[in-house]
Amino acid sequence: MASTTTATETTTKKNPKKTNLLDHHSIKNLLDESVNEIVKSKGYPEDVRLSNVRLLIGSIIIAIALVAQFYKKEFPANRDFLIGCIVLYILFNGILQLIVHTKEKNAILFTYPPEGSFNSTGLIVSSKLPRFSDLYTLTIESADPKSISARPKVEFTKSVTKWFAKDGVLVEGLFWKDVEGLLNDYAKEPKKSK
Repeated sequence: MASTTTATETTTKKNPKKTNLLDHHSIKNLLDESVNEIVKSKGYPEDVRLSNVRLLIGSIIIAIALVAQFYKKEFPANRDFLIGCIVLYILFNGILQLIVHTKEKNAILFTYPPEGSFNSTGLIVSSKLPRFSDLYTLTIESADPKSISARPKVEFTKSVTKWFAKDGVLVEGLFWKDVEGLLNDYAKEPKKSK
């Protein structure tokens, strides 16, 4: 009789994912990393453009601060220059915060559509785990909601206690099944009204 083990089972046997069940951030981080693995394993390549824009803006902010700090003239002589640096620093920080609050929100992953897919939009995968709550919400929606191939948003909310053993080990098979189910729900053709 041939043994049929999946990649998930082999990974679990080799190196179980474990977290501190008393640390809210640790639990969310582990679940989010697992969601990233699952979505990417389903053929969705990661879209890092927004992350690169954030890194570029962050680098500009650091450069402005360094130039202001190490400018050759002393304070009274460089007053106008410092005011300009402060204004630029505030402006670029504002742009960075605007991107975080309008584009990213709770997103943990942006993707392109799978290769060879007829769908022309990628995914935005978001998650929430409120403080002092055990309810983890995972949302999958289209990266371009105005596209003709955009699908309706899908989400589930479940208690994290369903996916962790008492010692903090993630039961990957159960979590994998739930995330795959949500991906399948998103990929289903919407019912057409008559």
